[in-house]
Amino acid sequence: MTMDIALITAGQMYRYYLRQVVVGDGRRPARTPLAKAQEEAGVPAGQWMGRGLAALGLAAGDVVTEAQLRNLFGERGRHPHADLIEADQLAAGKSPKAAWKAGALGRRVKVTGADLVLRPQPTVYLLWALGDDETRRVIEAAHERAIARVLEWIEDQVAVIRFGKDGIYQVRPPDGLVAARFRHYEARSGMPLLHDHLMLSVKGQRLDGKWGSVHSEVLFENTVAASALYNEIVMAEVCEALGPASEPRTVTAGRRPVMEIAGVPHELIRWISQRSDQIAACRADLEHEYVTAVDDDGNLKFAPEVSEQARAKLNRIAAKMTRPPKQQTRPLAQLRAWWKTSAILTSGVAVDVINSLLEHARAAAAAIRARVAAVVDVALAVVDVTAMVFVMNKDGFFHRRHLLAEARRHLALVLRGRRRELGLDEKIVDAAIATHCLDISEPKTLRGRMPAYRFYTARWPLTDPPTRRRPPDAEPEADHRPPPSAPATRTRPACPWNRRSGTIPRVPLLYDRVVIASTVLGARLRAARRTGRALYDDVVVHQQAAMPEQLLLFAQEQPPPAVDLAALRTDLEALELTAEQLGYLSRAGQHLAALRKDANRRAHRAATGSAPGAQDAADAHRQDEASAPRAHREDDQRAHQPHQPGPGQSPGARQ
Repeated sequence: MTMDIALITAGQMYRYYLRQVVVGDGRRPARTPLAKAQEEAGVPAGQWMGRGLAALGLAAGDVVTEAQLRNLFGERGRHPHADLIEADQLAAGKSPKAAWKAGALGRRVKVTGADLVLRPQPTVYLLWALGDDETRRVIEAAHERAIARVLEWIEDQVAVIRFGKDGIYQVRPPDGLVAARFRHYEARSGMPLLHDHLMLSVKGQRLDGKWGSVHSEVLFENTVAASALYNEIVMAEVCEALGPASEPRTVTAGRRPVMEIAGVPHELIRWISQRSDQIAACRADLEHEYVTAVDDDGNLKFAPEVSEQARAKLNRIAAKMTRPPKQQTRPLAQLRAWWKTSAILTSGVAVDVINSLLEHARAAAAAIRARVAAVVDVALAVVDVTAMVFVMNKDGFFHRRHLLAEARRHLALVLRGRRRELGLDEKIVDAAIATHCLDISEPKTLRGRMPAYRFYTARWPLTDPPTRRRPPDAEPEADHRPPPSAPATRTRPACPWNRRSGTIPRVPLLYDRVVIASTVLGARLRAARRTGRALYDDVVVHQQAAMPEQLLLFAQEQPPPAVDLAALRTDLEALELTAEQLGYLSRAGQHLAALRKDANRRAHRAATGSAPGAQDAADAHRQDEASAPRAHREDDQRAHQPHQPGPGQSPGARQ
């Protein structure tokens, strides 16, 4: 992801943001005014953003002052002009309590905001760092437009204000939100890293005019979708304005590729990835400790293999362990001159390539556009996005935000840096939910009735997905068991991983299987269009190819089922049928199944020339009993309930 998120608390505002973040992550001298500290650090002043500025007497693009930041983020969510409001109230003869209340925005809160850090892809800020001034200005403008679009999406589709008992009522802030944006130019290592800190206030105004707080959990849940939207927009803006094109590049084998600008040498990416190398080396040591750690009884503490979730957590730990101290910030002109000199001397890329990096990117873009048509096949995108989300998410369960993030990745891959029509990602998600997804939400809960928290799985027959957790009484593998020793002389178990010749065992990644499934889908979908066959048959074949082997219900050589009973039952329940009507449909289905069985038996008897016997009479008697009307029982209703996860069994909000 190219967007990180962290919560801002009232005390943290003074210790970290007012001292370092607002001045380009440098060290702000004590008792130095904010404007002077930003000028000395060579970073621009912060700017206000968001549709909610009008309610606070601010305007987009206004300079952010220290007093405004202190009031809104440091004083538990007060008005940015709370000092002036309180002084006016006191001058009017109001009591100190009433004057303080006049400058408050609702109730006091501990979490006052969220810090969204947005940065473009490495090849984009390489063009920004090594290109001319015009290229730098165009990329910065594209970066700002992408941030504004992400903030608009958060205001319109993500942010909710909870109120009432236990937050039972949830509304979106109709007037939008307020955010302060601060520009940074470099990473902790001193390498180029264009990024902005978007300090988003949690305060929002409801329809009744009262101020409430945005639920911070929804911001974390939609981080991946917001990051995918930013990546797609900033790449399209840069490519449309400057002429390059994007291409998928595999950073780690077996993992999802990332979209980068074509024509930028890989050596330049390695030149700016010094921190990545340090983190990777530290993570390798942590993974070794993870797979060899044992408890007092000699059993493995964690797992014999490193899963994707464990790898992500270990990567965050390694990033904190290898984090260098902050350096003194320098003006951008000085940084750009130093970056170009360092790239020429240490990157291994020819001087003429560095000096004409944009021209090389444009030449590579011309070759890409000559062979790749920027056309979105909605039918292909719908099935491909559904299959990708189903395979990549735990146990095949997902929410709408997972489909939305994957749809944006799919569009970025297909369009290769071209702009798309507005709302195309939402159109793909709506079609995927309507066509290839089963709603398995728990309707009894308040959250289960909310559209953003509807729970889906792919619309194809599945067995109960097995859990991926290691059983608590699982026997450790022989290679990972510690050597026998006395309790008093317990020693560290032998390391099963050889740093030179071996690799750390990891859980196989599912992305390789998704790639194969997507290839099969493309071929079969085009074949279905040419031959006029039903699309459903080809989709089922692709879905079976995309699923992990342990989730397959039927072998691939068997024909797909004509009717998906689980989907049929869910669709019938969506009609809100009564128990009597549902029982009638159940008996009708049983009657049709009995008729089909009788027809198959008659066809078999006609083919073999055998006469009907006692078994046929018994079958006919059972058929009559099955078709006879009977009283409705409560068990019939439960028999038609689709499989739903119980309380606490839903997967997490991550993607």
